Amino acid sequence: MPPTILISGGAGYIGSHAAYVLKQQGFEPVVIDNLSTGNAWAASFGIFEQGDVGDVDFVRTVCEKYQPRAAMHFAAFIEVGESVTNPAKYIENNRDKASRFFKTLNACGVKKTVFSSTAAVYGDTSSVYSEVGGNGPISEMYPTKPINPYGQSKLEAEAYLRMLDADGMRSVTLRYFNVAGAAPVEAQIGEAHAPESHLIPRLVLPLIDAPADLVEALGLRKGFTIYGDDYPTPDGTAVRDYIHVLDLIDAHIRALNYLLKGGATDIFNLGSGKGFSVTDIVGATRKALDRPHFSAGFAPRREGDPAILVASSVKAGKILGWRPSRSLQDIITDAAAWHRSSLYQDAMRAKLGLAG
Repeated sequence: MPPTILISGGAGYIGSHAAYVLKQQGFEPVVIDNLSTGNAWAASFGIFEQGDVGDVDFVRTVCEKYQPRAAMHFAAFIEVGESVTNPAKYIENNRDKASRFFKTLNACGVKKTVFSSTAAVYGDTSSVYSEVGGNGPISEMYPTKPINPYGQSKLEAEAYLRMLDADGMRSVTLRYFNVAGAAPVEAQIGEAHAPESHLIPRLVLPLIDAPADLVEALGLRKGFTIYGDDYPTPDGTAVRDYIHVLDLIDAHIRALNYLLKGGATDIFNLGSGKGFSVTDIVGATRKALDRPHFSAGFAPRREGDPAILVASSVKAGKILGWRPSRSLQDIITDAAAWHRSSLYQDAMRAKLGLAG
């Protein structure tokens, strides 16, 4: 029998890609998801059990039924702005439920876990960049000082998981910034958020002739705005890290195999090592989608947006053998192919309550 891997949040964007690739590589994914933000159509790889990661009896039953060799934890709320206005929601879900999930896994003998965390645990790294001359990517050694409840909730879940190392739970925590792109269209999975707050979909959707009512409902009709053109960066716009979702999943599976081979508990940052400015992304999108006349508008900086957020993946390269292999162009074209698909458009129209 193929080894069974438990995937929490496997009906979401990143979790569904993990299940897709695991299935391709000879594992048997067992997806658990309460579908609060995930989509049932995305839980099509392996086995699906609907339920909540914070439900101890449910998780115990799934573990007893399928005897997973290891787990991957993706289930989380991810909207930074919402975490500020509703911090209790994020602490209860991302920290408390995650901690119960880890504790239940440990009690059931599932002693290897890959945790999909976030580089938001580092907070505003502007001072760190200043200390290193303004151009050094963030390593795992930088201090963790989250500036919002989202980052704080993830950091505290990380700490609880590492505490279980004393009881034999080996884990890998992966921290990263922005994920985009999609698997090949025939996989029929990709980003499907409502509201859509991520940069790549917000940039791509109006440029691919998506249905006008869908673009309107997602608040994208007015075009794309760059916030700030006076940052201390080469072109004045903020620099961010972007990883193709399949490169990200490659890192998760390398971490999984590292644990299955006896690897010790550890933390790895995942990133491009150099990042892309918002102007870079606009230019790459213009080229990838053949929209030579497209231009973005500008607005003042948003409060709290640092100039550069880029993660170093040197450690992941040395220990896990991981390096991103897909370009920004790949990210954009793969995202565009997914957003053009009838599955995405039909799913989003249903989610937004638009007439068919």
